[in-house]
Amino acid sequence: MDVELQVLKHLARDAQSTTRVIDEYCAEYKDLFKEVRSYECFKYLHLGIIAPIKRKSWSLAAF
Repeated sequence: MDVELQVLKHLARDAQSTTRVIDEYCAEYKDLFKEVRSYECFKYLHLGIIAPIKRKSWSLAAF
């Protein structure tokens, strides 16, 4: 659905996709989140867990 139409009709927007594995895994938990932003943060958290960064420190993840 067009984003502009979603805004005009006050519909919830769709979450942005990450990788297929993360999207499929997190889809089962989507109903737990009231806001799409919270659900996206949940997906990005899982994406960060499997990221190829050797040390998962905040300073490396920030850049």
